[in-house]
Amino acid sequence: MEYYVWLALAATLGTWFVTALGAATVVFFKSPSTRALNLMLGFSAGVMIAASFWSLLQPAIQRAEAIGNTPAWLVAVSGFLLGALFLWGSDKAVCFARKRAGMGMPGERMNRIIMLVLSITLHNIPEGLAVGVAFGALGTGASPDGLMGAVSIAVGIGLQNFPEGAIISMPLRAEGMKVSKAFAGGVLSGIVEPVGAMLTILAAGYIVPALPYLLSFAAGAMIYVVVEELIPEMSQGEHSDLGTIFFAVGFTVMMSLDVALG
Repeated sequence: MEYYVWLALAATLGTWFVTALGAATVVFFKSPSTRALNLMLGFSAGVMIAASFWSLLQPAIQRAEAIGNTPAWLVAVSGFLLGALFLWGSDKAVCFARKRAGMGMPGERMNRIIMLVLSITLHNIPEGLAVGVAFGALGTGASPDGLMGAVSIAVGIGLQNFPEGAIISMPLRAEGMKVSKAFAGGVLSGIVEPVGAMLTILAAGYIVPALPYLLSFAAGAMIYVVVEELIPEMSQGEHSDLGTIFFAVGFTVMMSLDVALG
């Protein structure tokens, strides 16, 4: 394989490793209280809202404008709505399957976690594609600026992945899952990044034009989960104010990472 393929693989394996580090924070939470759960949910919601714009919608609009085949606003709107509808359909399908299986309230609570894992995984797919595009461009002629730009994208995505790994493993643990399984859930959500990067390089002619749609699709999916699952859950009980405060903290953290790292 060409050198830039190996670079892309190494970069996305690195971003996946950072996801695993974030997921590893679950070992510090033996049995989260209601207060801790609201904190986690609020932080998760804030991270996801910020990532939906700065990591997904804004790059989708910029890439659509660069391609120029379709108005950028139409690309963002169609992808966003399709993402929300996809999660809505997935939500209904999971609920229907659990009812058919005779599951009660525990299944309904777990449904929120399934939606969270699915949305973060969808969000990681276009991130892997973005890294593949950046390193794949080196195949047309490497330059120091091009290489540094690709590395910067990978580093930025990697740092964003730390809180994303945590916001999957912690709620899984809060639902009573063993630490090892909660950690594995966070880790597996990031495996799509190296896969996405390799697919982009191998099938760039097909994937790159669709990247703006994929980015906005992931944004719609994430917003659906935040509004439908996370915000209502964090607003329950006597510690709802804590969830709101950490929503702002999570939003600020992810916004700062996205803006600072471009």
